[in-house]
Amino acid sequence: MTDDSEAPRLVEVGALSRALEDFARERDWTQFHSPKNLAMALTGEVGELVEIFQWMSAEESADAGLDPRTAQAVRDELADVLVYLVRLADRLGVDLDAAVRDKMKRNALRYPADQVRGSSSKRNAQRS
Repeated sequence: MTDDSEAPRLVEVGALSRALEDFARERDWTQFHSPKNLAMALTGEVGELVEIFQWMSAEESADAGLDPRTAQAVRDELADVLVYLVRLADRLGVDLDAAVRDKMKRNALRYPADQVRGSSSKRNAQRS
């Protein structure tokens, strides 16, 4: 097993982060991109994404990204969520790749596959 410094990145958002910074700077919006404002905007976009699924069955929700009635809205809201998430991480100086790797390691310890396989309950989680 390689250490994280040799492993390929799981999350590569450098180009997107630079494009978003350029987009904001060109419009003089950087002044409004405090972590608080970005977190609030992210929450709003997640709410808009959730609204698409609000009254769907589990089966309907599985096809929402392909259904012509919802696919464009799903794509748009997922893009908005990603944009605000990447912008927030950038403004906070958070390396999303490192954060995801760290969280996955902690989740692997907290939720050992042999103990939680097939269960959605968090009661089986190891406390760490």
